[in-house]
Amino acid sequence: MAENTKIFTLGDALITFNPSETGPLRYVPSFTRKVGGAELNFAIGCARLGMDTKWVSRLGGDEFGRVIYNFARGEGIDMSDVEFVDNYPTSLNFKEIRQDGSGKTFYYRYQSPILTLAPEDITDKMFDEVNLIHLTGVFLAIDPKNLAIAKKVLEIARKKDIMVSFDPNIRLKLWTLEQAKAAYMEILPSVNILLTGLDEIEQINGDASDQALEGFAERFNISQLVIKDGGNGSRLYQQGTWYSKSAFNVKVIDTVGAGDGFDAGFIYAVLHGYSPEDALEFANGSGALVTTVSGDNEGLPYLQEVLAMVRKEKIIER
Repeated sequence: MAENTKIFTLGDALITFNPSETGPLRYVPSFTRKVGGAELNFAIGCARLGMDTKWVSRLGGDEFGRVIYNFARGEGIDMSDVEFVDNYPTSLNFKEIRQDGSGKTFYYRYQSPILTLAPEDITDKMFDEVNLIHLTGVFLAIDPKNLAIAKKVLEIARKKDIMVSFDPNIRLKLWTLEQAKAAYMEILPSVNILLTGLDEIEQINGDASDQALEGFAERFNISQLVIKDGGNGSRLYQQGTWYSKSAFNVKVIDTVGAGDGFDAGFIYAVLHGYSPEDALEFANGSGALVTTVSGDNEGLPYLQEVLAMVRKEKIIER
């Protein structure tokens, strides 16, 4: 595909408060303010890899909304369809990080500004020159009406013949598994690339055996079924064949955002004509680099950093 790739995504963004210490949140005395949100992380990941990226959202008409807006604009993201909304506070979350790098997230997103986004706000013009649309289950989980917005996006995707990727990104603190599965069943028939964790696809499909996953891909006509499995690497089912790549060995500091980094890396590789194995390796490298830095998106790598990891090049630091 041409170098001028353009990505479209939409979703909520949050101010994330990272703990100053590891361990249970009740013992953490202070926090550092960061910017987060699955779709925004993905957009930042794509932008850092050199792709034109449009993010559609609504932000609170408050200081935190300005923080997110300025941060995303500074990453080179197209913010022309992001609006500020009064009387809807910008969403927050607080992260708990354990010593092994695992963590929990505590959300404070009641009356999120994204609730003011409506299907009629999605217009054909937003998709000019877009090569790929990326959606996630987080946006769907925030409010039941967001499914109608996603379906409007997918309707335009079909009309304009735009590729669609989807990450279920299950958030059971936001909705039940039954609600999630019901929404996904309406989204999946329009998905070309499904980027899912192994545990997520097992929850969605009830069976994560190769045979079951092959049947799942064929049932929904998913051309690329990508299975993310953390330290075990990743796999891809495409045109009747399985491909796999092992994970990179890195010192894990914080796993939050690794899946978004993987997604951005895989999409970059697909749009730039990588082979299945090379696409998995590039995505593994992108996701691995995210885990080496604390924060939702601080570790999202630039193109040269991923290429250096994949090619096993040493970056000269001084």
